[in-house]
Amino acid sequence: MMRSLYSGVTGLRSHQTKMDVIGNNIANVNTVGFKSSRVIFQDIYSQTIAPASAATATKGGTNPQQIGLGVQLATIDVLNTESSSQYTGNTLDLAIDGDGDFVIEDGAAYTYTRAGNFYTDSNDYLVDANGNYVVGYEVDDPLTGALTMPLVEERIYIDPGYYDVSISASGQVVGLDNATSESHVLGQIVLANFSNANGLEKVGENSYRPTVNSGPAVLDTPGQSGMGSLNPGSLEMSNVDLTAQFADMITTQRGFQANSRIITTTDEMLEELVNMVR
Repeated sequence: MMRSLYSGVTGLRSHQTKMDVIGNNIANVNTVGFKSSRVIFQDIYSQTIAPASAATATKGGTNPQQIGLGVQLATIDVLNTESSSQYTGNTLDLAIDGDGDFVIEDGAAYTYTRAGNFYTDSNDYLVDANGNYVVGYEVDDPLTGALTMPLVEERIYIDPGYYDVSISASGQVVGLDNATSESHVLGQIVLANFSNANGLEKVGENSYRPTVNSGPAVLDTPGQSGMGSLNPGSLEMSNVDLTAQFADMITTQRGFQANSRIITTTDEMLEELVNMVR
């Protein structure tokens, strides 16, 4: 009887965690580049009351008799499904059509994000909404866009001596010379991919960092080596499905209530036992 009490407690804890994840998903329904999460449960080990027995010449075999001891979290997955893009018309807004993440220089480390709402700071560097530098490759020949070999990662500087600056689907930052109106490539945006994108760790501010289970970042230009291309003037929206989240919220609430009922019913049974000896 006490087993049911503790099983109910594990159910309450697990369903509370699932509701926390659902609440965070719904809260970020309008967050640019946000990827929703899901909770997967698994049972805790079972107590064996009687083991299985093999068949004999005169009697058939029997199955094991086990009592489960509750539920626990198996994993909290990030769903890296692609979501729709919203056209903004801002030339520095970028959405990724396919795989990959933007590379951001966050202090002394790199982080990775799908949020492409970029700006230029007071020093004319391309930065994200938090003032962190967007990382690209160094351009060796501005007329052709040829990259420096070996590839060198650098911050993207948008020279104020150029006008009509735009970003192509392949990540080239292009501007027209103020004096000659000649087109020059000012920088090259790069994307990062991981062998296990679900292994990335959320660090807030729409960003992720690698872990030992994500694998190292593999960098390349948009449209190359399996990287997605860019949609200039657009932003990737959140992939939160409100219909699915509300359905999950209802089933999670009912699961929480059912486990609460297990606890109260077990308590009533224990009360009956105590009253028997009076």
